[in-house]
Amino acid sequence: MNYQQTIDYLFHHLPMYSRIGAAAFKKDLTNTIQLCEALGNPHTKFKSIHVAGTNGKGSTSHMLAAILQSAGYKTGLYTSPHLKDFRERIKVNGEMVSESFVIDFTERIKPLIESIEPSFFEITVAMAFEYFAQQKVDVAVVEVGLGGRLDSTNIITPELSVITNIGWDHMNMLGDTLEKIAGEKAGIIKPTIPVVIGETSKETKDIFITKANECNASISFADQKRMAADWKHEHHFLNVEVATKGKEDHQHYQLDLAGEYQTKNLITVLEAVSQLRLKGWNIDEAVLKKALSQTKEINGLHGRWEIIHQHPTVVLDVGHNVDGIKQIVRQLEDTDAPHVHIVIGMVKDKEVSAVLELLPKDASYYFTKALIPRALPEDDLLLKATEAGLQGETYTEVNIALKAAMAKAKKEDLILVCGSVFLVGEVELSG
Repeated sequence: MNYQQTIDYLFHHLPMYSRIGAAAFKKDLTNTIQLCEALGNPHTKFKSIHVAGTNGKGSTSHMLAAILQSAGYKTGLYTSPHLKDFRERIKVNGEMVSESFVIDFTERIKPLIESIEPSFFEITVAMAFEYFAQQKVDVAVVEVGLGGRLDSTNIITPELSVITNIGWDHMNMLGDTLEKIAGEKAGIIKPTIPVVIGETSKETKDIFITKANECNASISFADQKRMAADWKHEHHFLNVEVATKGKEDHQHYQLDLAGEYQTKNLITVLEAVSQLRLKGWNIDEAVLKKALSQTKEINGLHGRWEIIHQHPTVVLDVGHNVDGIKQIVRQLEDTDAPHVHIVIGMVKDKEVSAVLELLPKDASYYFTKALIPRALPEDDLLLKATEAGLQGETYTEVNIALKAAMAKAKKEDLILVCGSVFLVGEVELSG
């Protein structure tokens, strides 16, 4: 098989959550363990940092990887899903895995695929671990795919566990209360391994403390150690002033990830780095600051309040659940654009009505869908949006919707594309 044939095989032969939803989610680690045993347990051959959470885990993982790489460590990064290219999921020092490795790995593991019928995600996790071991990385930052306890990545024993926050998402699989969702995410806490919780919540705090105590693991809540005292945008950068508990001096950080919600991820990252330093990792403060200002450049993170066009301003954001949309709406409230145009598409298994209720009533809407089976048809989205008091037209795919928005928008207006990672990934407009 060539690369395209290999990717087609992986996408269409294996159950893929992003395409078909919950049916692809395997509720135990058996397949991942079996795959990795067949490969000689590659996940035991490198150190790792495990990152879970409802929102922010992708940005947090990319920031941590940028910092570790800049500090001189050969750094692997595993994230999901991808926006444009499957290989975005697996990187070493910011470089995507080679096409030849993807082909060779898939050919080698094919008999086992036919035998145990793993999911797409289980295969990609095993592929990432094998690549990191082969590349002899010093450390890999590993983002949880879904939940934590039963996620395929949860066979690692990391240097540090990080849980960014807990919100309403994937309730059909993780539970219908924040406590149940937190219990699933807390499944990444390992015996004696320190854990950082990004955002403290009264509903979930005791869940994490209890699990950490059971595991004899030290636990720290990032937002109880530091806070973003102030922030402002300057030329596509977010300048953040951070106050540390017990210290009078504030630290200043510049992020090349412009969304205001990145202030929360920054606080999580700073506490994670603090814990890594306690374990002997050599991360200089000047190196850390430089890495944070170059995260996109180093690791190619896209779709987080990403401005891709000016006059009108076109912004891409992968926010898609209630908490993610709340953050986007806060950002929209701070914009000085005279009018906002929102291109939106969602998947069927999200809290669609709850998300639509949050969006501004005075924006112009362009309802569309990603080209995947899970996508909610644009006409169904329009019906739900009308119930929420939103008005707009329907379009069969995102680029047609975006072109319509560009035609209607004035130069000073803002166009936002959001609602689904897959929708953002299909945007072709650039520059």
